[in-house]
Amino acid sequence: MSADIRDRLIVALDFPNVAAAEAMVWQLGDAVSFYKIGLELTVGGGLDLAADLIEAGKKIFLDLKMHDIGNTVERAVAAAAERGVALLTVHAYPQTMAAAARGAQGSALQVLGVTVLTSYDAADLAAAGYAQGVEETVRRRALQAQEAGIAGVICAPTDAAMVRAATGSGFQIVTPGVRPAGADVGDQKRIATPRAAIAAGANRIVVGRPITEAADPSAAAQAILEELALALG
Repeated sequence: MSADIRDRLIVALDFPNVAAAEAMVWQLGDAVSFYKIGLELTVGGGLDLAADLIEAGKKIFLDLKMHDIGNTVERAVAAAAERGVALLTVHAYPQTMAAAARGAQGSALQVLGVTVLTSYDAADLAAAGYAQGVEETVRRRALQAQEAGIAGVICAPTDAAMVRAATGSGFQIVTPGVRPAGADVGDQKRIATPRAAIAAGANRIVVGRPITEAADPSAAAQAILEELALALG
């Protein structure tokens, strides 16, 4: 499998501690080159693991969904860039994204704005006080991310085609909520298959439980990579 195809798949290390995450990385071996470390594992020692994986030649997506005053976000993003992190998330609020862009300036770090979580639907947004529906909220935040100068956004695969149409070819779209056909949906509400997500315009997909909870995680990852290769022609 080519390096380009492998970089399209990010495996979510959604584990409570480093030992469990390291065991999964060992099982996956050379099949996976890109890993996501989120809040749970970060609190459980994930920053040290991220450093180890980067040193070993892996790429790291640090999914911290930062949102704070501008100076704090800018400095935190700059610190992540110094660690060699490849992708980092912030919430897609204009001031936050602009601060993140300043923090990443001059580095290889790509900042992604989180538009609307894939576990949210229109009813969840309404309950939070947002009058606009999911699609319009995602579209608006994607355009604001582009204006702020960050690399791209995180959005549900069902929103990828709309975001691609609104932002053009150079904008990065990373989609969680990706499930192979027949997989358990879990807590996700707006999902698609890996092939459909790429066909809709996603640059990369994030997959967790369908790989990490599989009987053979490496084989599950390889099957998704083969699906991505077909989607990319």
